[in-house]
Amino acid sequence: MNPAAYRMLWRWHFYAGLCCLPFVLWLACTGLIYLFKPQLEPLLERRYAHVTDAPPQPASAQVAAALAAVPGTVLNAYELPASPHAAARVLLGRGGELIRVYLDPASLHVLETVRENDRFMRVVFHLHGELKLGTAGSLLMELAASWTILLLLTGLYLWWPRGRGLAGVLYPRLRRGGATAWRDLHAVTGMWVSLFALFFLVSGLPWAKSWGGLLRDLRQQVAAAPVVQDWTIGSADERARNALANTPPDEHAMHAMHGSGALAGTLDPAVLDRVLPAVRAQGLAPPVLIAPPSRRQPAWSARSEADDRTRRADLTLDPESGAVIGRIDFAQRPPLDRLIGYGVAVHEGALFPPLNQILNAAIALGLIAMVIAAAVHWWRRRPHGALGAPMLPERAGHPAGFVGLLIGLGALLPLLGASLIAVYVLERLLLRRLPAARRFLGLRAAR
Repeated sequence: MNPAAYRMLWRWHFYAGLCCLPFVLWLACTGLIYLFKPQLEPLLERRYAHVTDAPPQPASAQVAAALAAVPGTVLNAYELPASPHAAARVLLGRGGELIRVYLDPASLHVLETVRENDRFMRVVFHLHGELKLGTAGSLLMELAASWTILLLLTGLYLWWPRGRGLAGVLYPRLRRGGATAWRDLHAVTGMWVSLFALFFLVSGLPWAKSWGGLLRDLRQQVAAAPVVQDWTIGSADERARNALANTPPDEHAMHAMHGSGALAGTLDPAVLDRVLPAVRAQGLAPPVLIAPPSRRQPAWSARSEADDRTRRADLTLDPESGAVIGRIDFAQRPPLDRLIGYGVAVHEGALFPPLNQILNAAIALGLIAMVIAAAVHWWRRRPHGALGAPMLPERAGHPAGFVGLLIGLGALLPLLGASLIAVYVLERLLLRRLPAARRFLGLRAAR
């Protein structure tokens, strides 16, 4: 590549980094916290691990007590207890909202009531994926992730060895100090973690609003069986799915049952007690949720919500006999679902713990170090009165390979494609015509 084209590529890398590095730092920090959910959640809920030594009341009585404690709700799901001495956990629904009730299974005394999305790990999850800003936040994080993919690919190309020695390529030259040490810390760390970071970004896209929606449409076209999708696309999709799960198939029947104090969402309050032994016998990976009929699932069902999605399974239950009449394991899901399931499990550090967690933590720490080194290096070397982007020669060309990369990424990542066009138009039609902006950004004058 000629020097002019190299500087042009470096310039794209510079601006992508300037925009994306704060988001990379955010994703790495929040992801690092969420990575240890299997350890943190039991620690945060340790007071509910053993709340009684007395025999527990029937599950239907526990649910009735939870419903009485939170008027205006319906049963969303009952969580299979980890032990007879642990607090009972009942999920109640109200519109698109879920409310978790903890209660003593023997005395039926309510210990705590909390909105599901107010739990610590759920807050971290939504901060990580959408900044707690809903659809707008999901689109913003998807845009940042798309530009970060471009950032990592250009960074790998720019720092490719090309005949250099190992110093500054596989290990940083920290003893030189100053700009060289900070540059090497950024570039060498990037060389080691970029491929893993690319995997994390791609495996996280199914949750994003735009890209995940397109993937869902593709899934509906290619799925060979009507299996319920195992992931949500942003909090708006999560609320919509909750609303369906909180609406019984026959609302009139449910309203009639409210008055008699029966178990909400079913015509027979003893069904939950009947299906429990059969669900336990299936040996599903915990946590296991048992749910009444709803518009989303018209039959009694149970599902594993294991962190490792490859261990999940869904059961269909007979309300009369309490028997399991259908089971869908991970291996029976459509190929696209299995591919995403493996990606999500690795992304969350759940596929082969604890090594998966250790590897992910090292990558997150590497990304944090890379971001800090880049910021320090830029701050120390930035020129007075300018942003510090590499200046372009008058006749800087556009390498065919790089143009092909932009077109390919723009097609695969629609938000990136649209933003690339917007940036190009903004630079050509406006920024190059403003002397102050042109000097600050290091642009050539418009012709």
